[in-house]
Amino acid sequence: MRIVVGLSGGVDSSVAAALLQEQGHEVIGLYMRNWHDESVTIDNACPWIDDANDAMLVAAHLGIPFQVIDLSDAYKQRIVDVMFAEYAAGRTPNPDVLCNREIKFDSFLSAALDLGAEAVATGHYCQRDVLKTPNGDVYRLLAGADANKDQSYFLCQLNQDQIRLARFPIGHLQKSEVREEARRFGLPTAEKKDSQGLCFVGKVKLPVFLQQQLEVKPGKIIEISKDHPKLIARAEERRANPLVDVSAVVFVPEDGKAVGEHPGAHFFTIGQRKGLQVGGKEEPLFVIGRDVTHNVVYVGQGANHPGLLRRALRMRREDVHWLRPDRTAAWQMKGNEVFDVRFRYRQPLRKAKLLGSPEDDFVCLLFDSAQTGIASGQFAAWYDGDACIGSGTIHD
Repeated sequence: MRIVVGLSGGVDSSVAAALLQEQGHEVIGLYMRNWHDESVTIDNACPWIDDANDAMLVAAHLGIPFQVIDLSDAYKQRIVDVMFAEYAAGRTPNPDVLCNREIKFDSFLSAALDLGAEAVATGHYCQRDVLKTPNGDVYRLLAGADANKDQSYFLCQLNQDQIRLARFPIGHLQKSEVREEARRFGLPTAEKKDSQGLCFVGKVKLPVFLQQQLEVKPGKIIEISKDHPKLIARAEERRANPLVDVSAVVFVPEDGKAVGEHPGAHFFTIGQRKGLQVGGKEEPLFVIGRDVTHNVVYVGQGANHPGLLRRALRMRREDVHWLRPDRTAAWQMKGNEVFDVRFRYRQPLRKAKLLGSPEDDFVCLLFDSAQTGIASGQFAAWYDGDACIGSGTIHD
């Protein structure tokens, strides 16, 4: 089988290519260049060139064809511009989820098919299999064997065609085993450290990237006490109807006291602790709310501040995506199926009931217990065992 591998210059994709070649497949290496603006990198180096060179060295070591493909226009329009618009609107997007949906398994996939590929492979820590059903094959996206590296959440927006064509050669391995395989194959990336940068932009952290692209607008940081009347009222309402938590408590500056300044409310997200630069408190401060219209960030002391706690979230029906269409009809009949859910990468799975009916504009997730740090714009993904079943964009 001819398989195009997305060689990123890292050890994971390198081992993925080596394993596929060892299995007898015709492997082609393709490096995606998705960003041209070097002004946002941490130093004056050109990280994409370093990574592309490493990918080329791996391809040469394996003796496979290799080329660089420029997808920067699509990446800017479909990832970066969307990300900036979402942050400016007070939401917290996940560029890695978007990158997989819009670039890796769309633009890149199309380029691979143009090369005659029968499948595309990546170095993701996840797995796939096929269910034989009376209505045809159903392709499942499964968690990676390494629970600490599982990346199925980042692929929670893929569809059946994308999963059908995807291959994840290292998904059954632990990270330590991937390193061992890299050494066995003698790969030049065997000891290379994992990338900590933004997806395909390079060695740049997201806050740095945002502050070089979005306007700095100083504003006030307002602290909200744990016993604020609005929070007490919400707790009482929650006891009667937990679904009141589908929307966050709304604060105004008069609800608290100013404790510092920030560079712009759009740079912060719910549950954030770092970057506030306000000291002298008994407990660490966490962002519990933000108002980008009036440029105010609301904070509270402690990871269990009641302003952070919510039992529910909601998603617009049109923003709900099912990886498994065969499960959609069953859920619509019940309208209250229980799944394991996460709304952040590496977050432990939590039990939640997926609520909704065909005539509803919104679909809700009601958790068994209160959750912290639910942020609009992020993706909630729900699982049945190891299988990712669906996902949706958190509304508010």
